[in-house]
Amino acid sequence: MNYETRIASAGAEPLIVDHGDEDASPARPDRRKLIAGLIIVLALGLAYYLMHRNPAAADADKAGAQAQTVTVVAPGRTTVQGVINASGAIAARRDMPVGIAGEGGRVISVLVDAGTWVRKGQVLAVVDRAVQAQQIAGQSANVAVQVANARLAQANLDRALKLVEKGFISKADIDRLTATRDAAVAQVGVARASLGQLQASTARLNVVAPESGFVLTRSVEPGQIVGPASGTLFRMAKDGELEMQARLAENDLAKLAVGDAADVTPVGTSRAFPGRIWQISPTIDTTTREGIARIALPYDAALRPGGFASAQIKSGTVTAPVLPESAILSDQTGAFVYVVGGNNKVERRAVTTGDVTPQGIVVRTGLSGNERVVLRAGGFLNPGDVVHPVMASAGTK
Repeated sequence: MNYETRIASAGAEPLIVDHGDEDASPARPDRRKLIAGLIIVLALGLAYYLMHRNPAAADADKAGAQAQTVTVVAPGRTTVQGVINASGAIAARRDMPVGIAGEGGRVISVLVDAGTWVRKGQVLAVVDRAVQAQQIAGQSANVAVQVANARLAQANLDRALKLVEKGFISKADIDRLTATRDAAVAQVGVARASLGQLQASTARLNVVAPESGFVLTRSVEPGQIVGPASGTLFRMAKDGELEMQARLAENDLAKLAVGDAADVTPVGTSRAFPGRIWQISPTIDTTTREGIARIALPYDAALRPGGFASAQIKSGTVTAPVLPESAILSDQTGAFVYVVGGNNKVERRAVTTGDVTPQGIVVRTGLSGNERVVLRAGGFLNPGDVVHPVMASAGTK
């Protein structure tokens, strides 16, 4: 119960008025009804919003709340020098085996060794020719005998011709003496031909260089008996020219052309030697599916035939997008990348890759270069996912 105290006047007793219970005031029920009505209106409005709002917007709100942040890159287009790596052996560009050309015999001296430069026709080894020298001497004497016989036959014919005018010798005798003279002259020719044959055969006993070049190997020593069956006594590189026989897969071989530049680095050294492809194998090995590109090299003491080397062959330039390896994924259907569209949804894009360069992997087809490509974490995405793309900085790649 509430009481109100009023002061009537100074010195008077306080007057206490009883208003009764405040809950009994008629204004209290109206206030409660008003509050209840507001609550009902708010509930109805919330229900209406939930029932009639756009489902797509709701999904977008939900997806936006769950979108993961990914780093993207716009690769653009880069001009890249195509490089094909290969390995193979170093060899003479024109490997020339040199053996005995004559009947052979015992080697009495070897005039050159491996690593020697020689000129065309230079004697490399000498074979004993004592027997051949005697044969030549005998045949030379035979030539002299035949010459003498021919001279005598000619003298007899000349005397007969003087006598035939006086009638002492018949015409038949003149014919016989003429035939004898002709036969003697022919014998001189035969003897001289035989002498020339012996001299040529003896000259072939010397092992000579067929061309100017560099001696690679020597397989003969003094005292050795050699002949046509002895095989190769020396091996030469014509003009000292060398080559690297680069073995390449057939798809790489198809990218090359005669004249393409290459840098050849022998095993055991970091020095690179410049060269150019001078021949591409016209056939492919059916077992290994490889072919050979022959790279011409100038002579250098550091290039040893038979050694192993690696080569970087420049296969021309290409202008295309270049991506880091992390951006390119692959599965059973091939290589692909994830591209972020205008609505920040992830799209799968099939691509064809090319050469691997220090800048990245060349994308030959599938991209124009203006797309936003997911740089990393592509393996955690699915087509249609909504992401929050963040453009990579220049040093992020």
